Amino acid sequence: MKVKRIVITGAPGTGKTVVVQELEKLGFHCYHEIIRDMTAKAKQTETKNKMVSNPLVFVNDPMEFNKTLLYGREKHFNESLGRRETMCFFDRGIPDVLAYMDFFGQKYPSDFEGLSRQKRYDAIFVLPPWKAIYVSDNERLESFEEAEKLHHHLMETYIRFGYSPIIVPKASIRERTSFILDTLPK
Repeated sequence: MKVKRIVITGAPGTGKTVVVQELEKLGFHCYHEIIRDMTAKAKQTETKNKMVSNPLVFVNDPMEFNKTLLYGREKHFNESLGRRETMCFFDRGIPDVLAYMDFFGQKYPSDFEGLSRQKRYDAIFVLPPWKAIYVSDNERLESFEEAEKLHHHLMETYIRFGYSPIIVPKASIRERTSFILDTLPK
């Protein structure tokens, strides 16, 4: 039986992680976001103290940072192929890397697009920016206005790769999780 791979994505501070944690509590296998740890490590190894929205200012090699992120998400995708569950959830998908690179005006090699075309997910759920719950922290560096712009980049990127992203309503964690489970393609 084929495993359904479902992405939970959205701009920073939209509640993705808590929804993924709720899905995990319900017994679903979930792949967690890897960039928060990468950003924290990059900030520890660099000397820049200025708060900025682009985590790439904290790394010596921005392309290497993005490759690590892209291939980490590819690894999650490949691991999901051998799972026995009927569904796996991902806190962000491979195309998210390209959306962020577009947002920050970075060029990427064609193999970044190739992975986004080859490694296909079954559904994309997008949590929209929501000012009432938005909080920045040491790894979430974007302002709310930047989060809104990132939302548009994410939508455009997933659409460019042939997906029909589903917007998750602004509601409680439980209601958002139920919406996702009730809306999944059969």
